[in-house]
Amino acid sequence: MTSSPKLLLPAAYVRDAAHRIRLARTRVSLLSMVVADDAATDELIDALSEAAERGVAVEVSADIFTYGELGGFFFPTRFRTAQSHKTTHMTKRFIKSGIKFTWLGKSHATLFSGRTHIKWCMIDDTVYTFGGVNLYQKGIQCNDYMLKINDKVLADKLIDEYHRLSRADAGDYSYRSHSFIHGDDTVLIDGGFVGDSIIYRRACQLAAQASHVTLVSQYCPTGKLSGLLKKTSSQLYFNPPSNAVNLNRIVIRVGMFVSGHKTLYAKPNYLHAKFIIFDMPDGRRVALTGSHNFVKAGVLLGTREIALQTENPQTIKQLEDFLSDIVA
Repeated sequence: MTSSPKLLLPAAYVRDAAHRIRLARTRVSLLSMVVADDAATDELIDALSEAAERGVAVEVSADIFTYGELGGFFFPTRFRTAQSHKTTHMTKRFIKSGIKFTWLGKSHATLFSGRTHIKWCMIDDTVYTFGGVNLYQKGIQCNDYMLKINDKVLADKLIDEYHRLSRADAGDYSYRSHSFIHGDDTVLIDGGFVGDSIIYRRACQLAAQASHVTLVSQYCPTGKLSGLLKKTSSQLYFNPPSNAVNLNRIVIRVGMFVSGHKTLYAKPNYLHAKFIIFDMPDGRRVALTGSHNFVKAGVLLGTREIALQTENPQTIKQLEDFLSDIVA
């Protein structure tokens, strides 16, 4: 069965995924940059372990950056904070229950290079992806979303991609970004090759053609895309520096200083959603939605990302509703 994408806010995504995992019959494949065990994810963590214990094939991967986000070391055997300790215990529980669990990015020399920024979850033939929700309390409290799609073909393709990504990470290599057609849409995937991002290139190509652009991201757009947005009518929503802390605040300040862009986002809750809607001169409307922040740094650092390019009016309407209800 194939369904149109349904936009779910973070807490609804976690509840819905946990419910479907409890009903899963054959497979669960979960990937998120950050996965941690806390009050916001307890139900999901329990459902994953219980599914594996009853014989469902469950695989979970998270980026080792999780420990940096939680305030601990960048190796799963050491920790400084109580939450890091609890997350290490979570991974041991996963393995004991029969889950194939993997920390990604352990071999990368720096904290920021080669990160896996993709978020997706495949449960039997249901897919949750093309959004930015990280699976821990802080991430679930952000203004963000995931798209839910019931589609076996898409689930199969993304599980194949999951395994390709896992092999690449284990072998400490990257692969070129690529795309595939799915129905009337296009799925874009960055494989972690330094300087190569099909998602960022596509955003630039579309921005160069558009008569109007609406961008939502946690960061101020930078690089070539930033220049293109200055040349066309655009509305930009990204966090003001006051919404961020530490390095994120610096990144936003520098991006705004270099680009000269201002943000229309004025709400106190941290904005973590990432999408662009392009209005074309011929009347077409095209959207990009996914995990990419539309900044040049992610391209240069070889970040793994996923995005959906769509002209589906129902999907674009849901993104616009998210903009009007949550962002604007």
